Amino acid sequence: MFARKIAAAAFATAFAVLPALYAVPAAAQAPQAPATGASSETYRLLNLFGEIFEIVRNDYVEQVPDRKLIEDAINGMLTALDPHSSFLNARSYRDMQVQTRGEFGGLGIEVTMENGLVKVVSPIDETPAARAGLRPNDLIVQLDGEPVLGLSLQEAVEKMRGPVNSPIKIMIRRGDAAPFEVTLNRAVIRVQSVRSRIEGEIGYVRITSFTEQTDTGLRNAVTRMREQLGPRFKGLVLDMRNNPGGLLDQAVSVSDAFLERGEIVSTRGRRTDEAQRFNARAGDILNGLPLVVLINGGSASASEIVAGALQDHRRAILLGTRSFGKGSVQTIRPIGNQGAIRLTTARYFTPSGRSIQAQGIDPDIVVEAARIEATPQGPQRREADLRGALRNPQTGETPAATPPAATPAPENEERQQESTQDYQLSRAFDLLRGLALYNQRTN
Repeated sequence: MFARKIAAAAFATAFAVLPALYAVPAAAQAPQAPATGASSETYRLLNLFGEIFEIVRNDYVEQVPDRKLIEDAINGMLTALDPHSSFLNARSYRDMQVQTRGEFGGLGIEVTMENGLVKVVSPIDETPAARAGLRPNDLIVQLDGEPVLGLSLQEAVEKMRGPVNSPIKIMIRRGDAAPFEVTLNRAVIRVQSVRSRIEGEIGYVRITSFTEQTDTGLRNAVTRMREQLGPRFKGLVLDMRNNPGGLLDQAVSVSDAFLERGEIVSTRGRRTDEAQRFNARAGDILNGLPLVVLINGGSASASEIVAGALQDHRRAILLGTRSFGKGSVQTIRPIGNQGAIRLTTARYFTPSGRSIQAQGIDPDIVVEAARIEATPQGPQRREADLRGALRNPQTGETPAATPPAATPAPENEERQQESTQDYQLSRAFDLLRGLALYNQRTN
């Protein structure tokens, strides 16, 4: 039996994902001894539970399977502790294991519970939820016509799961607007944890979640950029917006990729002897080149660990909006072949010792999401357009009239349109270009 810790944000992905921070599987552990000091009052309360169980079992208006009663009672105990502790039956536990490998079935939404409703933390890129236009902070109020109010998060997640290509109608409440309905077709969700491209002399890497492939994908992407750009490589934009988290060891590895030394994150639980510190090893894959990290309200847990470590070590400039604010670590403890429990066992702290629980990480430069619109301008007259304008004494050339604006090449139109629509990303690229220019002048 092993325990597995989680540091992603706590949501469910429909296949609902909870923002969670999962630690890599530990070596096999012996069962822990029960807590000492159990009193007669404890046993009296356990007898009370057994008595109520028998009453429900015998007198409830409909017959309920014993397994369901017991599992629901366990889940009620755990979910009453905090939003991230819960019981995973055998099927849910298998689904979670598949999810951390980067492929699962469902809608592709990371969700949490807020005031009895299911709240979208973020849609996963290129999934039914993302294609339907779901956004962070959307509230799901109905599933196939059934109100969500009164359901547990796990129950809502179960309703969002289903056979591939089967439809589900979801009623969404967005801000103060009237609720609207969208129909999604469930699909096999294959999470490509790392996507990358080159913009001029700047690299762009997007990490959508922290799965088993994340660290390798990041290093491979940067290696390709170095090979393609060579000495022209000026810096990197690391995009972790709407990243719900994932595996703790991958968050540590991604942070380590950019740091030469120092603490990355520490975890502190109930027992002082179980405190852990994770430190960086020598070696920066960018060799000190400028790094800009994009975060927003959908950046949770494992992505907050990376952002916090890079910010505290002043290795990167954080740009965007405040992150989600999940500063707890969950441990997955298998229970024989009955499933597992997800239990909050520790809080994590950034290298400077700060907890981001319920606070989030504030970016160094706040940039709200917006869309850039070019202002139409008529023909512009410049000095060179004036009759009899003086020649430039250094070039000796006669002033030439201002040429008409060039039309963008077709292959650049798509990327120019993306930059126009994504104001935060455009600002990140501008910031890196400015840093690269400044470094050239000071070196």
